[in-house]
Amino acid sequence: MSDAPISKIHATLRALRHRNFRLFFGGQLISLIGTWMQNVAQSWLVYRLTGSSALLGMVGFAGQIPVLLISPLGGAIADRHSRHRIIIATQTSSMLLALALAALTLTGAVQVWHIFVLAALLGMVNAFDIPARQAFLVEMVGRDDLINAIALNSSIFNGARIIGPAVAGILVAAIGEGWCFFANGVSYIAVIIGLLLMTIVPARSVPKGSAISHIVEGFHFVAHTGPIRDLLLLVGLVSLTSMPYAVLMPIFADRIFHSGAQGLGLLMGASGAGALAGALVLASRQEIRGLGRIVGVSAAVFGASLILFALSRSFWMAAAMLVPVGFSMMTQMGASNTLIQTMTPDHLRGRVMSVYSMMFMGMAPFGALMAGVIADRLGAPLTVAIGGSVAIVSAIGFGVRLPSLRHEARQLILAQQMVGGHPAEEVTAQGPQ
Repeated sequence: MSDAPISKIHATLRALRHRNFRLFFGGQLISLIGTWMQNVAQSWLVYRLTGSSALLGMVGFAGQIPVLLISPLGGAIADRHSRHRIIIATQTSSMLLALALAALTLTGAVQVWHIFVLAALLGMVNAFDIPARQAFLVEMVGRDDLINAIALNSSIFNGARIIGPAVAGILVAAIGEGWCFFANGVSYIAVIIGLLLMTIVPARSVPKGSAISHIVEGFHFVAHTGPIRDLLLLVGLVSLTSMPYAVLMPIFADRIFHSGAQGLGLLMGASGAGALAGALVLASRQEIRGLGRIVGVSAAVFGASLILFALSRSFWMAAAMLVPVGFSMMTQMGASNTLIQTMTPDHLRGRVMSVYSMMFMGMAPFGALMAGVIADRLGAPLTVAIGGSVAIVSAIGFGVRLPSLRHEARQLILAQQMVGGHPAEEVTAQGPQ
């Protein structure tokens, strides 16, 4: 292998030179495979018990609405307390919830209301976990490798998204959903061990004021910072209208392609393969210049790919269309996350990332509920196509606004680089183009 490819690999994996991030990376890789196994198995279990696309949407709503309602508090806590300890607590709680669902399913006692309650409890845990975990990245790698760490974190999420659904499809068909839930519970042990082995620097000083004043401060910063506000609005619109396609995957697998649980795993895996490729492309970047344009183009491609998927009547053609769906979704969300974190002061990072989680995951429950109800009336393909059309229109709107946002974005990025000790002349300071 020549020096150039080796150098490219080193650049793509540069955040792994930090021991804490290596521990985090390894634990998350194992744990997230289990998480995706549970996601697919839970969807299939609900569908098997009820046969209702509306209930699929309602379970998605129950699991994600707490993120919208509680994330602001989670973000404030992440800025006031040890993010490391918060993540240990949330990961342990997630493990216990997965094992509870496994026990109910394996004993044959599980009912739909059990799934609703456990999904809602997991959503409450995620409302604290997501802001803390996103804000914790900079503590593990520093500002120099933050962009790379965000992309690599997304890559393991989407790598697991390929493996987890495929394994879940096989296990559900062979031995049932309960063992998928059990495997997910056990997988959390890896990430908890990794977190406990980390060497953590002394805690940050706690900002003065009440939690409520801190929450208000975070919302005020987002609302009055044009580039961050517009990025989050686009994330929210796409999450509300377009991303619920995943909730309807059991409908496509069963009623349209007649491929069962294994087909569901393959469809989810195809989307995950595209998302993994998108994450690795972002990880190979060493500057943020051009990310603003990537956000807009990716949202448009996401919408167009969803429409083509919805129109497909061949299983393999549909699976092929899900590859660009996953790729473009990942590049939009990953690039948005990178830009937002790059423009955000560290003392506000938890709160701003809580708003990001509200837009990314908090809008999804309304989208899931809406998609389930519309799919019952209009069918899953038309519902997905409508969502893709909204993504395209939203992308066009963001593209029109982008030129007016560049100057403010550049100033925000330069300000954070100067705080981190970087000279203003660096190429990475040239902002989203």
